[in-house]
Amino acid sequence: MTTFVVVAAILALLIVALLVWRRTQRVVTTPAQRAVHQALHTASLAAVPLRRGLTEKSAAEAAPHLRALAGAEALGIADADATLLAWDGPHTGMLALFADAARRAVADERAVLVAGDEHTLIAQPLLIDAGAAVGALGMVTTGKPGPGMLGAAAEVARYACGQLELAELDASRARVDRAELRALRAQISPHFIYNALNTIASFVRTDPDRARELILEFADFTRYSFRAAGEFTVLADELRNIERYLALEQARFGDALDVRLRIAPEVLGVVLPFLALQPLVENAVRHGLKGGRGGQLSIVASDAGTDCLISVEDDGIGMDPDLLRTGALDAIDTGTGPARTGEAAHVGLANVDDRLRAAFGNDYGLVVETAPGAGTKVSMRVPKFRAGIRA
Repeated sequence: MTTFVVVAAILALLIVALLVWRRTQRVVTTPAQRAVHQALHTASLAAVPLRRGLTEKSAAEAAPHLRALAGAEALGIADADATLLAWDGPHTGMLALFADAARRAVADERAVLVAGDEHTLIAQPLLIDAGAAVGALGMVTTGKPGPGMLGAAAEVARYACGQLELAELDASRARVDRAELRALRAQISPHFIYNALNTIASFVRTDPDRARELILEFADFTRYSFRAAGEFTVLADELRNIERYLALEQARFGDALDVRLRIAPEVLGVVLPFLALQPLVENAVRHGLKGGRGGQLSIVASDAGTDCLISVEDDGIGMDPDLLRTGALDAIDTGTGPARTGEAAHVGLANVDDRLRAAFGNDYGLVVETAPGAGTKVSMRVPKFRAGIRA
């Protein structure tokens, strides 16, 4: 009996709690709040395809959500040439009117109203990039639209423009990233290539097998460095290419170059910008061996919870930290030699720093620790996972 009473009491408390929660929900979730929530949700659904730019596919996916936002009976989307990309809803008989109204809206960069027998078509230009029209929205309403409908049409068009501007910004950033990657590839030291080939030539007669191995390493190194794949790679592939580079440098310098690697196996699949390590390693080799003396190079990749920590360190000549604070990363020699008077600053480490921050945020730039005569350590932190980024 006691157990039954306890269970009954617990059930009664749960029922009371449920009734209180439902009453609270009815008080907090008012019709206005629900309407705002629904509008925000619909706007977010429209944003996803629009962030891919203005195409037939993105327009078809966005049109139903934009129509719901505007409260229109039908909605059409046209490109800058007034070509229909998508139409959602009835009244397809107004397509010809929409084509003409869209052409005028794009040309004049202002809204155009076309009154029919029972319905009115509102064509709003899609203006981005300081007024350039990339298309038009057409919204159909019954009768003569009032100020509320006209305002809603303008706001929906403005919202769509904002998302298209973000899409263009993403595309521009991607173009800049590709240009920076091409610049980084162009900066792979010609001295390294020249010296590598000379080293291989020196082995041709004395050790043909060794020469053949080095030729294959050089071929694989250049193939990877100039590959046509995406802007990201996995740490395992990046390290393998570094091994090829170091094999060629060690063939040249012999025991003068002491390389030490400490890599945690669990971080080998981490995604990072393509050629993110090459400038760091080449810079360390050049500084570590500057002046003809021997040098040690350490590459460490460790697990740090949600992140991966990667560092490249040499025991070479180092540099003045004030130069970093005033001149930033462009001041560091990146393997192409110091900039001569009048030359543009090199983009090696600065390029890597910029690409890390663009991909993962400002918390993920390069960290440089150095002092004259104390060597240089360059570290980066890379998230183990970031949505939308993959090799």
